[in-house]
Amino acid sequence: MATALKVPAQPYEFISVIDKPGKGAFFATDLELILKNLGIRSLVVTGVTTEVCVQTSVREANDRGYECLVLEDCVASYFPEFQRAAINMIKAQGGIVGWVSTSDELLKVLAGG
Repeated sequence: MATALKVPAQPYEFISVIDKPGKGAFFATDLELILKNLGIRSLVVTGVTTEVCVQTSVREANDRGYECLVLEDCVASYFPEFQRAAINMIKAQGGIVGWVSTSDELLKVLAGG
């Protein structure tokens, strides 16, 4: 993985629910405002479907200057070939849109290992 993660000593004391009307998490939502107010610049992305909502959200985030890490084992598609293609597109060209890893690898980093 080409980036380091900064983890707060205490978990955040809030939960924000984003009701997204489109494919991406940023379109017509308050997500960017919430992230800016919290000073968040790096995102861990999970969800379904990889080739539509996940990829759209990662591209929207990237266009806004956020660094994205997609957890390959925490995203899914109805079609295995779409899953592979979407993951390959996200990590193409050295992570031009985002990085891809697994939840196990992220947990190791968060645990300091």
